Amino acid sequence: VQLQASGGGLVQAGDSLRLSCAASGRASIFSTWAVGWFRQAPGKDREFIAAITWRPSRTYYAESDSVRDRFTISEDNAKNTVDLQMNNLDPEDTAVYYCAPKVRGLTPRSYYVVDNYANWGRGTQVTVSS
Repeated sequence: VQLQASGGGLVQAGDSLRLSCAASGRASIFSTWAVGWFRQAPGKDREFIAAITWRPSRTYYAESDSVRDRFTISEDNAKNTVDLQMNNLDPEDTAVYYCAPKVRGLTPRSYYVVDNYANWGRGTQVTVSS
């Protein structure tokens, strides 16, 4: 299943933004094992932000306090999406944001590894001005 991120844009520092991740075509996003959100700033590696799984329902967040305190991952069954709510945005949050399905790894630690996700779609640009 390929997933597509949307909802990015240009915002000011302190603003909030909600990103959505949807499956392409008629596929259900919940047919995946788990979904993760990531971001990649210019000149930097892609980094893990958060992941959610539904068998059983559980969420995982990057160990950064900055992410844990401001970002929330959730599932929306009605919209068939996995959303990322981002509050109190900072210019350092400027990046391309991606979502992808998890395809390997069984341990809790495996959720944090970028290489355990695949079928990357186009990301959505988030730009935070100061």
